Amino acid sequence: MKKLLLTLFLCAAGLARADAVDALRDFARDVKSGKASFTQTVTSPDGKRKKVSSGSFEFQRPNQFRFAYAKPFEQVIVADGRKVWIYDADLNQASSRKLADALGATPAALLAGSNLERDFTLKAQPAEGGLDWVQASPKQAESTIQSLKLGFKGRELAAMEIVDGFGQRSRLDFSAVQANVPIAAERFQFKLPAGADLIEQ
Repeated sequence: MKKLLLTLFLCAAGLARADAVDALRDFARDVKSGKASFTQTVTSPDGKRKKVSSGSFEFQRPNQFRFAYAKPFEQVIVADGRKVWIYDADLNQASSRKLADALGATPAALLAGSNLERDFTLKAQPAEGGLDWVQASPKQAESTIQSLKLGFKGRELAAMEIVDGFGQRSRLDFSAVQANVPIAAERFQFKLPAGADLIEQ
């Protein structure tokens, strides 16, 4: 009986993990636009220091997105399909670079890109914290990301966890997720605020 239960448990776990990969594929294929609130927790490599920020995220495929950090500092990251803009309100400074140079195999490409399996290798991970996880490994050798995981609750994107090349861990928890909602085109256009400095890379 114990062996039968163990076999059933392992089969169920395998199905849950496979579902996470399917959920990500479905998300990339079927969700053409969306918006959500997020809380981001950044943990230092030694695990001792944490920084928490929050804001909103909007995207429209292909390659248009807007991350707006509200707390503790205002920062906006906007991609208009050609360029990525980063604006720091405290410094009143913006930088821009070509999308092709900035996007690559990044978390933003995973969420708003147009070719998931060209840029990433997908592998199911064990369920944890009530979420089904899938690991997306960048195919580009020069990627600055050590590991990237997405967590799904059923078919809904719930979290993203990133470990960079220095071992710093960032986790984004999404809430109030709305899929395939109309988003105004100007949300993905960046206008340089009056008096702001612009650094083009």
